[in-house]
Amino acid sequence: METLQVGRAKLTWLSGGVNFLDGGAMFGVVPKPLWGKKYPYNEKNQIELRTDPILIELDGKHFLIDSGLGNGKLTEKQIRNFGALEQSFIDESLRELGLTTDDIDAVLMTHLHFDHASGLTNWEDEKLVPTFRNATVYTSQVEWDEMRKPNIRSINTYWEDNWKPVQEKVQTFENEIKIADGLKMIHTGGHSDGHAIVLFEDGVDSFLHMADIMPTHAHQNVLWVLAYDDYPVTSVFQKEMWMEKGYGKESWYTFYHDAYYRAIKYNGKGEVIDKLSREQYDYDK
Repeated sequence: METLQVGRAKLTWLSGGVNFLDGGAMFGVVPKPLWGKKYPYNEKNQIELRTDPILIELDGKHFLIDSGLGNGKLTEKQIRNFGALEQSFIDESLRELGLTTDDIDAVLMTHLHFDHASGLTNWEDEKLVPTFRNATVYTSQVEWDEMRKPNIRSINTYWEDNWKPVQEKVQTFENEIKIADGLKMIHTGGHSDGHAIVLFEDGVDSFLHMADIMPTHAHQNVLWVLAYDDYPVTSVFQKEMWMEKGYGKESWYTFYHDAYYRAIKYNGKGEVIDKLSREQYDYDK
């Protein structure tokens, strides 16, 4: 497991699953000759996407960004359609760190699409129960409302199995919420109407988790947004604003979906000045 120290915060990427989705859908209107130079694809034009939660250890607390694909939640048809070749090993990842799911104090849900929220619940004695029994689940009020009453477009990604068992643990917010000293969630919209990012600032050190408005390093260009985005123009505006802010502070940008890089730091010109690769995918070696 890869780790990154950002000020007081220690980040560790857990094993939350992997799926393969159509590259064209992941890059929207961007032509394949352009995005194909930035991110590898297979013979079916699919790209590998991790679904790896980020554990934040901060001031004696344990926070998780998103929850992975879960286990035993996907049907055979869904596994095939979503290219889910591996589901979650969150228990095993935490065990390697001397922790259990009971040690998680809060789960910071950037949004509640199935590939981020399926790990919130698991099967126990033939019923679905909260995976993180002692954790508060944070999400924006807009996202929580749509999760429970999805529209005709979003109904296929907002699943009842992922929210009903945890509804008593959910705490919502409007514009932003402070999770801990220096750590907060901010509602952006864009990818979904209730989408949020995670920001941590500790003096000169900071990281930005842009979630699905910048799902991989190849989405650095502010105009490169997903065909899955419900509000792509909002994604562009939010991305432009937060890239400018992050560049100015030389922030780390962290990734949940990227199969090749866990985090990248850019300078004021948007040039890479540091990076954390997934262990088996360091192209500089």
